[in-house]
Amino acid sequence: MKLLRWVIVFVVFTLTMQSPAAGEQSFTIIHSNDLHSHLLGFSPNIDYTPSQTGDDTTIGGCARIATVINDIKKDRENPVLVLDAGDFLIGSLFHILCSEHPFELKLMKLMGYDVITLGNHEFDLMPEGLARMLTSAHNKGHIPCIVLSNAIFSKQSDLDDSLEKVFEDGIVKPYVVMEKEEVKFGFFGLIGKHAAEVAPFAFPVSFEDPVYTAKKIVKNLREKEKVDIVVCLSHSGLWGKKGHSEDEILAKEVDGIDIIISGHSHTKTDGVIQINNTIIAQAWEYGKQLGVIDITYDEGKLNLKNYRLVDIDDSIKGDEKITCLIESFEAIINQKALAKHGLKFRKIIGHIDFDLRIETDESNLGNLIADAIRWYINKNAYDFADKDNKVAFSIVSNGVIRDDIIKGKSGKIAVCDAFRTIPLGTGFDGTMGYPLVSFYLYPSEIKKGLEILTSIYPIKGESYFLQISGARFTYNPNRMLFDRVTQIQVGSEENGYTPLDYSGANKRLYRVAADIYNASFLKMVGDSTWHILDIIPKDRDSNPIIDLKTVRIDVDKNMPGIQELKEWKAVIEYIQNFPDITGDGIPDIPDKYKGKLGRIEVKESWNPYKLLKKGTYITWITFFILMALCCAGIMFCLARIRSNK
Repeated sequence: MKLLRWVIVFVVFTLTMQSPAAGEQSFTIIHSNDLHSHLLGFSPNIDYTPSQTGDDTTIGGCARIATVINDIKKDRENPVLVLDAGDFLIGSLFHILCSEHPFELKLMKLMGYDVITLGNHEFDLMPEGLARMLTSAHNKGHIPCIVLSNAIFSKQSDLDDSLEKVFEDGIVKPYVVMEKEEVKFGFFGLIGKHAAEVAPFAFPVSFEDPVYTAKKIVKNLREKEKVDIVVCLSHSGLWGKKGHSEDEILAKEVDGIDIIISGHSHTKTDGVIQINNTIIAQAWEYGKQLGVIDITYDEGKLNLKNYRLVDIDDSIKGDEKITCLIESFEAIINQKALAKHGLKFRKIIGHIDFDLRIETDESNLGNLIADAIRWYINKNAYDFADKDNKVAFSIVSNGVIRDDIIKGKSGKIAVCDAFRTIPLGTGFDGTMGYPLVSFYLYPSEIKKGLEILTSIYPIKGESYFLQISGARFTYNPNRMLFDRVTQIQVGSEENGYTPLDYSGANKRLYRVAADIYNASFLKMVGDSTWHILDIIPKDRDSNPIIDLKTVRIDVDKNMPGIQELKEWKAVIEYIQNFPDITGDGIPDIPDKYKGKLGRIEVKESWNPYKLLKKGTYITWITFFILMALCCAGIMFCLARIRSNK
């Protein structure tokens, strides 16, 4: 009996000694965001060697990411959750077949992702295409749990009915509850305000205010589902002034969110942000980093134990199974997408001795892409009998240029690396890539288009910076908003430039080209500028174009429907068009593109004459209002002086 008593005492003592640790439970969350179909390391893709370490400078790559996830799971004795905050699609050749072959979802499922959300770029597929992709992945069992809480489906249109059914069938859920070691996690997903603004192809789907939605979902998770830890996968972002980003506002205004995994803004952070007991974390972009959050949970209280960002680089050996799977994806892309274009995933199309980079300024890559658009349409859709039918100008915004072309170890440009520069969009033919369109504008409207760069880009950010071809212009940033362009010349570096009369009296029509996304913005820019920058795309006879789909370039008018010219194909064929200077059988990027070409020149001045010269009505109205205010101020002061005498 004494022995039994001592055994009981020993057991109680042992349990008492362990009790502080027993009540505290540990969890690890691995997170990513904005992967954008970057399954391979870059740049360039052809330098990426996942099976070896220490022999390339590429970053990212899903095989390397898989290794990190597996290593963390082996290292931790506690549960590990793997999450993604959206935009896993659109950014490389791997998305080109995504409606029928959702490679990204299959890979994420195999890599161990537990819960992911949708971003604005998933909606580039349009509701029907997104529904097809999600249904295909679901039917094959190749899909992680997907949550999105603030999508609103139209009651007036049937264009989103197929996607609405996907949500009704539970393929995408408003939230999900998972239990790990008797701790209940609640996950929900949001698309933020800015992300919704830049998702035009989501129509007729709209998105409820994220803060309003979050309050409803959190209340439901806490009160009905009785969850212990609430995690929001928020495709909203961490940008702008510190403390004022959408995800920081979300943390401030919504009580009860423990962790926000942030996406959309592609923000490189140094660590987490903590606001009102909410942890906010984001892991840069394109799989360049993974975030690892170690937390403890004890008696209703969550604590951040540790946070680190893991750089995904050549120091990490890739998972062989993932590498082999990605290679099989390349073979399918070659067969089903590229063969009809005479291309292959890794086909070498050009040689380069310098890097082509996108910058928030005139850039060599921006110039090349803008030139490619103008050249490609003139090659395929120019009536030589009508000289004014030739494309005079082309534009492309930084927002659709997604990656640089890096010379790498060999200086060779492969199809996969060229595609990554301009990968966005879906055509109305159901295939990936923005279609090219053309239309006619008056010179005064061309000036208005350039004012987007001078006046909207400084307010709205670098996505609105324009790269141009067929013109060069000068502007003074000190002039009145929307009237900063002071000179425009038309032409090219090869044939020279001549001044353009952009007064309202000049009604000559100039043919302008862009992808349909940028053309749509040109058409709508007047609505967001009090109609000061109204631009009306026209046909050859000056008739307004109501629907830009009708002016897509048709490469083969003998076939039924419109055979769209794709923006990505323009870049590839333009590079293939260059001469082989070195005699190795590979076209060489001309030295012309080594630096800037002087197409965008800033001439800053406070000289009153230069502030007013050739001013439009907006400048002169502002000037006279200021003069009137000055005169009124002087008269008021004089009156006060007289009254005091």
